Amino acid sequence: MSERNPPMRLNRDNVAVVIPALNEALRIRGVVEGALAQCGNVIVVDDGSDDDTVARVADLPVTVLRHAHRMGKGASLRDGFAEALRRGFAGIVTMDGDGQHAADDIARLLDTSNRFPAHIVIGARLRKRALQPAYRRMANHFGDWGIAFGTGYQIADTQSGQRLYPAAVAALDNVPGEDFVFEAQILMSAAQQLGTRCVSIPIESRYHCQTVEAPSPDQQFRPSHFKPVRDFCRITGHIVVQVLQRGGMRAVMRSIRANPALIDDPSGEFSPAPMQTTSAEMP
Repeated sequence: MSERNPPMRLNRDNVAVVIPALNEALRIRGVVEGALAQCGNVIVVDDGSDDDTVARVADLPVTVLRHAHRMGKGASLRDGFAEALRRGFAGIVTMDGDGQHAADDIARLLDTSNRFPAHIVIGARLRKRALQPAYRRMANHFGDWGIAFGTGYQIADTQSGQRLYPAAVAALDNVPGEDFVFEAQILMSAAQQLGTRCVSIPIESRYHCQTVEAPSPDQQFRPSHFKPVRDFCRITGHIVVQVLQRGGMRAVMRSIRANPALIDDPSGEFSPAPMQTTSAEMP
């Protein structure tokens, strides 16, 4: 991009936070209040909840979109993206409604986006990862490996739902895949159609199993909607079909090896020095 037309810097006023929600009465109010403290533009997409999810946030200054029946996370994100784009926001932050993402990390997503303009920013669950259930950790590693074949580069934590999308990525048409497949596919579609890369920032893994004692209210999470066996089979099958259709496996493998995961971590805890590249130093 020309230096005369630098990319718009993102801030709390020109981004929206989209929160897909399905039966999140336990935590949704705290999640939304935390998001509002970081950004005044919050869109909750209720995916046909049969509890009082919507009632819990009815008095808060947010936009609520409702599905009459469950349509899946992919449909919720599409509808949230469409509303944010209709209102002219330059970027969209996504976070789950179950409380497993810390709203305080929104500011870090914005900072990284401004250091790496036009990138998708992913909150990678690298901190306290030992607290993540072993089966989820293994499934996430497998997902990272598979999605690399669709993007041509490696990504740290492709399964995280806490992300920042530039408006151009959110505006992509015909991104196939439903439920959690959509979140995998949009990374691949952005790479294939726009040449967009991802950069990850380390965040904490937050799970109900963090303690053997009775969990405190801020550690209580409902069972995950993500089912590792079912959803990874869907994601894997989706990726395999695309890889076979595209061909050029040798070239893709060379590209993956040449492009390790990009992690924005000034502390150096999770990324070697070469990965701490600022936008001004990027080619």
